[in-house]
Amino acid sequence: MAKIIEITDFAAPELDVYARLSESQLFHCYEPDNGIFIAESPKVIERALDGGYQPISLLLEKKHVEGEAADLIRRCRDIPVYTGEFNILTQLTGFKLTRGALCAMRRRSLPGIGSICDGAVRIAVLENVMNPTNVGSIFRAAAALGIDGVILTPGCSDPLYRRASRVSMGTVFQIPWTFFNKKDEEWPNSAMEILKKSGFKTAAMALTNDSVSIDHPALKMEEKLAIVLGTEGDGLASETIAACDYTVKIPMAENVDSLNVSGAASIAFWELRREKNLPKNIL
Repeated sequence: MAKIIEITDFAAPELDVYARLSESQLFHCYEPDNGIFIAESPKVIERALDGGYQPISLLLEKKHVEGEAADLIRRCRDIPVYTGEFNILTQLTGFKLTRGALCAMRRRSLPGIGSICDGAVRIAVLENVMNPTNVGSIFRAAAALGIDGVILTPGCSDPLYRRASRVSMGTVFQIPWTFFNKKDEEWPNSAMEILKKSGFKTAAMALTNDSVSIDHPALKMEEKLAIVLGTEGDGLASETIAACDYTVKIPMAENVDSLNVSGAASIAFWELRREKNLPKNIL
């Protein structure tokens, strides 16, 4: 049974993982084993638990212990549950956004590229997407619009960062994802070859002289397609575009030449979908 521990001082050491450790420090906790991350809000925590992630401790606004968070406490069982009054806990950055619940959880080992590609027909590849809000938004769109998995280059923000997982509404725990490693999956060279050997054609979302429209029939006909999206500022690197099978643009009006990467991702996922990936009620 969970042990309820009330926190009365913001300096309490029990709050360190929530209040004073950076994302990088959390990532490196327990090395050489996997680190930890913080899940925010009851919905995100529930989806992390559903995804098999192991909770370490809960931090709850006191009034939620026997209210909104009661089910979470029952699910987490034998872990410490720290509680405090609202005026104490709101000293934590962003606590007002969490609906009164945070959970420290253990990371898991990431799957290999092969397991992401196996059986998938639509995947997203993110190149150096550094804003965690954008990463979270892309995951939410990917989960909603039939994308089977997401692969990130090492320059991307981690999907388990607090803001990314919160913005994703916990879908980072539902959709398979991993990073290309720097050693033998170097992007775009050897990593692109891995995708192609797995049967994927690659579609770079970019504006070039030879870009095809996103509604080009050939794109929809591809059995397996990797949709490649670039960083917020400069977009995809020129060598990435050159290595892809297609370069794809979203036709736009009013002399607008680009969209935020998460907005472009949502359009691309919908337009390039395979109908069998989506529930019949939204087709």
